[in-house]
Amino acid sequence: MDLHDTGDWLLPFLGELLVYFQKLPGSAIFLRYVKSSYQNDPVRSAMELFLFLFAVRYLLAPKYSTQKQNYVTLSDEEIDELVEDWTPEPLVAPQTALEEAENEKRPVIVGPTGPKSKLSNGKTVVNLASYNFYNFVANETLKEKAIQTLRTYGVGPCGPPGFYGTQDVHMKTEADIAAHLGTPACIVYAQAFSTISSVIPAFSKRGDIIVADKAVNYAIRKGIQISRSTVRWYEHNDMEDLQRVLERVTKEQAKKPLTRRFIVTEGIFENVGDVVDLPRLIELKLRYKFRLILDETWSFGVLGRTGRGVTELQNVDAVEVDMIVGSLAGPLCAGGGFCAGSDEIVEHQRISASAYTFSAALPAMLATTASETLAMLQTSPDILNQVRENIKTMWTQLDPRSEWMRCTSSVDNPVMLLVFKPEVIASKRLSVEDQTQLLQEIVDETLANGVLTTRLKSMPRAMYAPSKDDGWRVQAALKVCITSGLTRKEVERAGTTIRHAITKMVSRRR
Repeated sequence: MDLHDTGDWLLPFLGELLVYFQKLPGSAIFLRYVKSSYQNDPVRSAMELFLFLFAVRYLLAPKYSTQKQNYVTLSDEEIDELVEDWTPEPLVAPQTALEEAENEKRPVIVGPTGPKSKLSNGKTVVNLASYNFYNFVANETLKEKAIQTLRTYGVGPCGPPGFYGTQDVHMKTEADIAAHLGTPACIVYAQAFSTISSVIPAFSKRGDIIVADKAVNYAIRKGIQISRSTVRWYEHNDMEDLQRVLERVTKEQAKKPLTRRFIVTEGIFENVGDVVDLPRLIELKLRYKFRLILDETWSFGVLGRTGRGVTELQNVDAVEVDMIVGSLAGPLCAGGGFCAGSDEIVEHQRISASAYTFSAALPAMLATTASETLAMLQTSPDILNQVRENIKTMWTQLDPRSEWMRCTSSVDNPVMLLVFKPEVIASKRLSVEDQTQLLQEIVDETLANGVLTTRLKSMPRAMYAPSKDDGWRVQAALKVCITSGLTRKEVERAGTTIRHAITKMVSRRR
């Protein structure tokens, strides 16, 4: 059959098909639609025809399973044999010899934690290993307030703040902190550690720039890691190096799309104990147009005439700091954390900060305790002066009189961090492990003589940092926490005990 014969056969067939189609109800409407559509927009008609044919093809296609059996079927005996041979990986790494020895000798406190604590072996020791700086633990007024709040509100809200967890005491605590710092607003979190690690990723995202001090604590590092931002490190508390990094970042980003840029640092550095140069930091952040996130976990309630932190100590208006993050669990003897700033900063966190949105609210009795301790610091500044007098007394016993160690902490910091002097490390050939072992021996010796101390413990500095930023390590240090619950004589005796323990243990090392 040639082409001419095929046409003669196909035309009558199509004519008969058209006659039958026209007998169908609605066929005339469909034909008019196709003709008008083709005249006005032939591309649309072609697209509709393609979609129609695709739908028909899809409906007529055979069914298939998405769960293909692409694995070998095992018998029950084979499965049991594999299960018996399988050895699960441990959830945590095995303990080192130092950790095992430390756990065997770890003291257990029986009863309340105070300036003098009773251990499980029946011995009473001077407690210089807790953050009970102002001896709020023994304050009967705070106890009565907490008990009264507990009877009124119960133990916990059992719900996130954005749902039904917020209570009037939470709003009062936020207002009290904001008024104390001099900021427009404040938001309270349920846990101190998760505050800064949630604030950072709430504002800084992938593609944004974070410039951070190399000595920042582990909670800040977790927040930086979660944010997935681009990180630039500067040398610890070196404002000249910070300026160099800011200049480099500004030049790199000059021809790129605009991004958010943050400087992240601490007020009192947890791993070193010194204080940031806040006026110089404010000057640089304004010059290079960066936002500042200041973690005052260890400086809020400690520095300044009324404990407002670095801003009060160095005469800086708190409004000039974009975000002030602090803890209510350390010096204030309560629990939780906070972030203070502008109204926009605070309200943004209520819907985008994971630790606030997805965590149960702070227990009411802890919020009340925080408000009460803040009021006590404001109305009775002598509370801070008592601690500072004891800090000076301990300094005179340790830093200038010890041949082996020096203190890296600020003179106003109640947490004294004592590290080995460089010449001691060199002469004794002490590695980091040797220093840690020696410090633990000092801790054990002071405990045997009735003084409870501890050593600085921190996560590895570069666990999540690129290898090029692996230039700073947490130095092994002895940690001595001062409290106002001890008299001057008791502090002197404790300092003498610590100094003699250092001399005894270091001298024994060859």
